[in-house]
Amino acid sequence: MPRYARAEREALADLMLEVGPDAPTLNEGWTARDLAAHLVVRERRPDAAGGILLPPLHGYAERVRLRVAARPWPELVDQVRRPPVWSPVSNPLTDELANTMEFFIHHEDVRRARPGWHPRDVPAGLAARLWKPVSLLTRTRARRFPAHLLVQAPGHGELTAGRGGDRVRLVGPPGELVLFLSGRQRVARVQLDGPPALTERLRTAALGL
Repeated sequence: MPRYARAEREALADLMLEVGPDAPTLNEGWTARDLAAHLVVRERRPDAAGGILLPPLHGYAERVRLRVAARPWPELVDQVRRPPVWSPVSNPLTDELANTMEFFIHHEDVRRARPGWHPRDVPAGLAARLWKPVSLLTRTRARRFPAHLLVQAPGHGELTAGRGGDRVRLVGPPGELVLFLSGRQRVARVQLDGPPALTERLRTAALGL
């Protein structure tokens, strides 16, 4: 069985070593070091990981992340590359489910922040795996969009969301849709059709966490 989460993790770790800790990412205000520390906290510090999603815990989580970020760069990247087997999100039973999309997105956060980047060829199996979370992202990130939003990935399927009304169509490969719906619209290579005011609103909406 292909291990796409592991492959994306390895590729991200390799790229982080190549570009260095001060390389920019698509995450506003974050360098590669900041992103690496986020991933380490998510996997190795369950006491602080909840602060990634829960605002009351954000301050504590951020203090932990900054301490982790101060570690030597090779050590930090090695911890990204080799998660502990006890991690709730990265053990052998949960790794593919919890990390395929996570590491695909963060791999692209580093790749697409570099000059001259271009979309890579995504294996068919990985594309199929990424289509599954598109449904969740569509329901959670676009449920209040003031239009009838049709999300299509040719060869994979289509989904609908929004409050109804004028029709807006979002089309692309699963990986590009994942990036678009996770708040990375400016770098996602998708086709967007519909009334100009609505398509522009979707392109600039705060779709990320």
